[in-house]
Amino acid sequence: MSLEVELGTGSATAESYISVADASTYHSNRGNTAWASLSTDAIREQCLRKATDYMRQVYRSRWQGCRVQENQSLDWPRFGVIVEGWAIASNIVPTEVKNACAELALRAATGDLLADQSQGVVSEAVGPISVAYDKDSPREVRYKAVEAMLAPYLNMGGNTIMTELARV
Repeated sequence: MSLEVELGTGSATAESYISVADASTYHSNRGNTAWASLSTDAIREQCLRKATDYMRQVYRSRWQGCRVQENQSLDWPRFGVIVEGWAIASNIVPTEVKNACAELALRAATGDLLADQSQGVVSEAVGPISVAYDKDSPREVRYKAVEAMLAPYLNMGGNTIMTELARV
């Protein structure tokens, strides 16, 4: 089954924020050869689905604004989103959201984006080799480049009023 990409309509069946072709261009322009080395477009589509799923799970409650359709499958497009004082059109998926999806898809090709968590190791010794982990470091992987891309589109406390006004 081919990947259905959200084109800004609020589709009830969309599975990704970006197409395989656009993700391939994004990665090629940045010299990310690992994306091109994936053996088929079917595998790239799976990675894009996983990336989109991750974005929905992690960011759904943090996006500014509201979805444009009650039954749309993804979180974008949205209305009531303000970035740097400008209203974002409610019939698009912003470039940064698409690029973040492409970045996460590349990472999905090599592992689970939202892995189950377990108790952290404080100290471990195997023969003469020992390791101790920082108890205050996060256990989950954080994708700093993705978070930086998406930061302008996330609620940071200041846009709550605009979000509520957009609903009226």
